[in-house]
Amino acid sequence: MTTRREFMVGVSGLTFSILLEGCAATRETRERSGASLAQAPAGGARTVNAWASLSPDGTIWIVNPAVEMGQGSQTAIPLIIAEEMDADWSRVVIVPAAPDDKVYGNPGFRGLMYTAGSATVTGYWDVARTFGAQVRRVMMENAARLWNVPLAELSTEPSTVVHAKSGRRLGYGEIAAVAQLPAVAPAIKPEELKQPGQYRLIGKDVMRVELPGKVDGSAQYSIDVQLPGMLYGAVLRGPVEGSGPVAIDERRARAIPGVLSIVRMPFGVGVIAETPWAAFGAKDALEVTWDRRARAFGHDSARAPALYAAAARDLTRSGKPWDSAGDAPGAMQKAAKIYESEYLCDYTYHAQMEPLNSVASVSAAGDACEIWCGTQSQTMAVAAVAKALGIAPEKVKLNLMLLGGGFGRRGHRDEEFVVDSVLLSKEVKRPVKVLWTREDDVKNGRFRPLSVHYLRAGLDGAGRIVAWQHRVACDEITAFQDPVRYKGGGERDFLAMAGSELRTYDIPNRLAEQLPQQTGIRTSSLRGIGFGPNKFATEAFLDEIAVRHGLDPVDLRLQLLKNTPRGQAVVREVVAMSEYRRARPGRGLGFSFIDYSGTMVAAVAEASVDRKSGKITVHDFWLALDPGIAVQPDNVIAQTESSIIYGLGLSLTERISFKDGVVQERNIRDYGVPRLEDIPELHLKLLSTPNRPTGAGQMATPIVAPVIAAAVYAASGARVRHTPFLPERVLTALG
Repeated sequence: MTTRREFMVGVSGLTFSILLEGCAATRETRERSGASLAQAPAGGARTVNAWASLSPDGTIWIVNPAVEMGQGSQTAIPLIIAEEMDADWSRVVIVPAAPDDKVYGNPGFRGLMYTAGSATVTGYWDVARTFGAQVRRVMMENAARLWNVPLAELSTEPSTVVHAKSGRRLGYGEIAAVAQLPAVAPAIKPEELKQPGQYRLIGKDVMRVELPGKVDGSAQYSIDVQLPGMLYGAVLRGPVEGSGPVAIDERRARAIPGVLSIVRMPFGVGVIAETPWAAFGAKDALEVTWDRRARAFGHDSARAPALYAAAARDLTRSGKPWDSAGDAPGAMQKAAKIYESEYLCDYTYHAQMEPLNSVASVSAAGDACEIWCGTQSQTMAVAAVAKALGIAPEKVKLNLMLLGGGFGRRGHRDEEFVVDSVLLSKEVKRPVKVLWTREDDVKNGRFRPLSVHYLRAGLDGAGRIVAWQHRVACDEITAFQDPVRYKGGGERDFLAMAGSELRTYDIPNRLAEQLPQQTGIRTSSLRGIGFGPNKFATEAFLDEIAVRHGLDPVDLRLQLLKNTPRGQAVVREVVAMSEYRRARPGRGLGFSFIDYSGTMVAAVAEASVDRKSGKITVHDFWLALDPGIAVQPDNVIAQTESSIIYGLGLSLTERISFKDGVVQERNIRDYGVPRLEDIPELHLKLLSTPNRPTGAGQMATPIVAPVIAAAVYAASGARVRHTPFLPERVLTALG
């Protein structure tokens, strides 16, 4: 049986093509990083490639299967391919991949084209390196044939095959002009791939390819797209998930100049107008009576924690098991000392910079569609459009744009903001750009769920943790966001439960389980997925255990990490960086460690607490991380800084509240993102080690809340167990 990896490596014979003389890309096209292959002249070219093309002028086209939303994936995957190709990076043009899971799917996401979870580099790592090595091998084999020399005598330099004995050299472009391509891609053994010491590109600070355009303003997002005859759309959606319009009074809306059409939709009311402002005004002028049979009506986020906590604490009620080892209940009964605690995390919103938007142009017959959008999954977007129109996915053309932030919001199976534009374009038979205002984006958001965490730990007579139980009561995420993956994964809610496992720590008996709460609230993954709330609970609980049992928090982690040298290394590094043992009068230092899917992260925060107002100020933040091989070190640092700041908002200020199932916050100011004045001094140390890359884009976000909680305790003696740590909650904790 062919494995997934073998299929991707060998698809279409050798998975690259050569552009022959007369069909080389134009200079204008080459200079546009991200240009579509369709823009390259096709006359005389061989079969369209899957991953790369070479032209006789030396240009190398490398296909990128990931999307770019500020995290650097548009550069990272082609860079890995180019490394193993030994390509001259200055001659590389990056091309977005066609929406095709079979060819470009991420092995880290079960073969789905999906950019999320810091799983892009680690997911494509083997595939990208193997393919790049295959291209290099074919270049060398062709050079050996042309020179009639043994393959073993050849080596490569950037885009050049070298025969040292004779001093001869051939550029990849020269070889491409006369190359003979094998019918089957050459087999590459793992040991034939480059070792870290041989890298020319990986591990070096190569500039991200999209940055110049972002700096000079030429970068294009879907919100920038302009088409001839284009109209503008806005949608008034039902106040809760599953509610639709019963009666619509559209008189005031139609009176607004420029309004062309009012469209009843299953989930709301659409407006089509000549200008965005007319569409927004008409949407706000609609008077709609909504169907109130949806489950979410009646949900109150102020009352929910008590219900969730009761479910989590009811040990007679079994949860859905997520992670287990040994016999946690049995070991708990035999423990010399048992500790327990409870933690709570509020609903949170993605707050991505660019509100949702999409452009669609549906054919007059409704049998084909072209879309322009930023999405975290190209194939899910295409499938959603095809389903909405009742057409084949092959009839949908996707123009993938840059994303102004994603964080999980642009990665849902239904991609509702894209479908909005498609349905409205179908209605008027003209291109339509649908824009969500920030108010729409907040009100109609999909949120990281409210969660209550009940934890118990049993210690033996020597003070070692021998039993651990973590019960999570929360709204399910995966079942709502991606029912296909939910069913395919055995109905396990990995988006909510990831991070509740403690496999790195030496705890022999563990049990993590979920108590799903059926509320009907729209839920979503959010930067850090389940690691955010789950690691807050586990690390905050470990800090409490250490203090209550007379243990040093750092020593306790080192004891638990006795079988994880990489974990110990980041702990010792951050302790040294922060001078953790040095007292700071009036301030406290907190420490935490997490293993996020193999990326080792340790952090120390220095904080103070205003006992009158309850305001927490984080003054300094130190962090050390080991993500394995850092493909782009400077970008890893940048993403980690971003990740910390994102976590700071989730920890201190950001929350969504519901009354009668309806979001109460109206705009970004109500929600509470951090300001520049709230950002501490950041001190980061990257420990790049010769291990498989394990991700870096969101790995620091989950550690922020527990490390601040520990610092607050060290500074004030108060335990904060409810994120965000709002001043009134801190005052309550202070007593």
